Amino acid sequence: MKLYEDERLDYLLNEEMRIIQSPNVFAFSLDAVLLSNFVYVPIQKGKIMDLCSGNGVIPLLLSKRTKGQLVGVEIQERLYDMAVRSVEYNKLTDRIQMVLGDLKDAPKTVGNGIFDVVTCNPPYFQMDGQADLHANPHYAIARHELLTTLEDVVKTSSSLVKQGGKVAFVHRPNRLLDIVTLMRKYRLEPKRLQFVHPKRGKEANTILIEGIKDGKPDLKILPPIAVYEEDNSYTKELKEMLYLT
Repeated sequence: MKLYEDERLDYLLNEEMRIIQSPNVFAFSLDAVLLSNFVYVPIQKGKIMDLCSGNGVIPLLLSKRTKGQLVGVEIQERLYDMAVRSVEYNKLTDRIQMVLGDLKDAPKTVGNGIFDVVTCNPPYFQMDGQADLHANPHYAIARHELLTTLEDVVKTSSSLVKQGGKVAFVHRPNRLLDIVTLMRKYRLEPKRLQFVHPKRGKEANTILIEGIKDGKPDLKILPPIAVYEEDNSYTKELKEMLYLT
């Protein structure tokens, strides 16, 4: 398998898998691991879509939780290429398909209303006059709503998922009300919400939320997750996610 000069092969899930990463382009964050662990996925079969897929980390992680078919959509060609090669390296081409393109086109190009589950780790930061964009365009696109907005993500997710299917997002707490409002606007009823805290007793800095297409109102607040112990080591819960211990 070809690796570019700035790329490396990193381990995923207790050395069970490998993923191509580059500090000059993209390296997945803990948010992808949290979302992959949080979202419901059918174990035996089904179709699962991941939007803003980056280097394919979420489809790769979910492939260990389901025997279903996975599709990832990524707009940046370099990241798409990294994802394709990672899928090939892990011998998962029969189960994971990567698509290069704008997520807003996915309902037409990939399939409208055919997915059992849709996930997305979208850009977190809105564009405004004070936006401090990263000098690296790959990071700027991944972090800021340059090529897509939160509404684009929610609307597209609703179009892709079947009635009764599930959609899950990871985001920041300051966008929670926006997310809930948009989910309900596009017929995704919030059903599960979980707050992630850097340490116990600290404010949450991440949220995980899952909704059902045309579901009935019944939101459950799950127990919070703490990422680090006081000595900055991972908590037992995070070690289980990261290393399958």
